[in-house]
Amino acid sequence: MNYLLDVNVLLAWGWADHAEHRRAASWIASMKRKRGSMLLTSAIPELGFVRVSVQRAQGRLAIGDAVATLASMLGSLGAGHLFLPDDHSSSKGLPDWCSGASATTDAHLFALAKAHGAMLATLDGGIPGAVLLPQP
Repeated sequence: MNYLLDVNVLLAWGWADHAEHRRAASWIASMKRKRGSMLLTSAIPELGFVRVSVQRAQGRLAIGDAVATLASMLGSLGAGHLFLPDDHSSSKGLPDWCSGASATTDAHLFALAKAHGAMLATLDGGIPGAVLLPQP
């Protein structure tokens, strides 16, 4: 199975002081050992990681450093990582459960993953049909 990583998974995995770091790191490690599983990223989660990482550091982290951190994380996945180009137009529609503005990005990532035979992996229990990372 292929999993598109939500921005919250990238953030939790990337920052040891994140409340869900152990949960995300444990799941990522288990996926690295699982044959036939690929971890995917796309522009939205990657940009979200950079943006939130810089914001949470309150100016103590440069954009280039956040980008380098992300590159190192993804590099650690080796052949188990693929970048998924975002070729899914919102004009094709969003899932029926998307009823508010705050759900549009989640719905888009869910639809993008589905269009490519993958599942959206998240820490957000409010995304119907997504894979919720288990507690370690």
